Order: sequence, then C-alpha cells, then structure tokens
Amino acid sequence: MNTGISEPLPPMDLTWIRWMLDSYAFWLKRELIDRTGTLEEQSKRLFVAPFVVASHTDAEDPILNYGNRQALELWEGNWEEFTGLHSRLTAEPVNQPERARMLEQVATHGFITDYQGIRISRTGRRFLVKQATVWNILDDHGAIQGQAATFSHWHPLAEK
Repeated sequence: MNTGISEPLPPMDLTWIRWMLDSYAFWLKRELIDRTGTLEEQSKRLFVAPFVVASHTDAEDPILNYGNRQALELWEGNWEEFTGLHSRLTAEPVNQPERARMLEQVATHGFITDYQGIRISRTGRRFLVKQATVWNILDDHGAIQGQAATFSHWHPLAEK
C-alpha cells in the first residue's frame, strides 16, 4: 500500500493508535480514517492525514504522546519536542481554565464535538481552533487511558 510517506515515521505506539482509532469509532459511530489494511498501514495513514490529530495521557498533568504530521507542523515542533510536552502548555495560561473545563466535559460525557478554543504553538504563535472533536481514549477493557483531539479548521491570531 502506498501511504505517500518516504521518510521514516516517528516511533509510534501501535496499541495507542488502535485504542485512539477504536475509541473514536466507539464514541462518534464513524471511523476517523480508512481502517483497511494492517495497523501499521493505518498508523501511517493517520500520521499523514490532512487534519490535526493529537493525544495525551490520563496523568494528573497529562503529557502529549501523539501528534500527526499536521499537529507537528501547527505546533511548530518535531516528534520529540511535541511528545513529552505537558498538554496544558498548548494553551496560554489565561486560556488553561477554559481548556480544563472542556477536558472535564469530555471525561464526563466521552466526547464533545464543535469545540473552539485558542491554542499556542511551541514558538508562541497563537491560533484559533474551530470545530474540534475531543474524545476519551479507552483501552481494551474500557478504562480511560487519555484523550485525543482532531480538527481541520484553524486560523492564526494576531500577535499580542
């Protein structure tokens, strides 16, 4: 299968990818990407998707552990810079309480759609995310392991 990727992919956890994709289908009743082929092929397809996909762990202070190519470009970092970052740092301090409320709503209801919020890149560039879907990532036993987000609508905001 040709995924359009010629360079090596970052070291992705295939179990996490499966949980993320399975959970999206569970909550939203549709697939995020074409699920044909092997899990490795699906992970490549997700990485090169023309929309942002990012996720974080279920830690007390969640850590980003996945970002596809669009996410890495939007947040202006590479895999190593993006993964390992506390996800709260994707929002400016003034916007972190709103982000925390949104994540609590997801934790309670399983997912939300049509989320809108201001985010900040690694270099300080601000942008408005629109029509985002955020969902709980469930493991094979139905336990919440983290949360993921996807969106394809954003625009830059003026510098402060």
